[in-house]
Amino acid sequence: MLFLMNDVVLNLDALELAPPVAANRFAKLNLTFVSQLGAELFAEEPLLPHNRPERALRLASMIVTKAPEVNAALFIAPARNCPVEQVQARYAQISFDVMGLLYQRQQQGALTTLEADRQVWRRLAA
Repeated sequence: MLFLMNDVVLNLDALELAPPVAANRFAKLNLTFVSQLGAELFAEEPLLPHNRPERALRLASMIVTKAPEVNAALFIAPARNCPVEQVQARYAQISFDVMGLLYQRQQQGALTTLEADRQVWRRLAA
């Protein structure tokens, strides 16, 4: 499964599945808690998917576990080590076609933050 985190397409199929004991602990968590965890991670490292992809993969996996319809997450932190309350989170469900296009562009080394924004997040002015 492909998952877009900010401007990086992650391949969740490459992630080793959590052992059953850990899976039972995660089952008790809700999406609000996972969002808070994501905010904490991005407050510490705003470029998490680029600089700590293994953590981004785990976070994406937790998001999908709690909200299977979600395949994209945007976490915006204004600065490294900012207060967690300043991190904004947004989730989306994007089409297979768009995800495939983004993944292909990433594989070619051509996926940019601007392109991901235009295709999915639509934060920047046209």
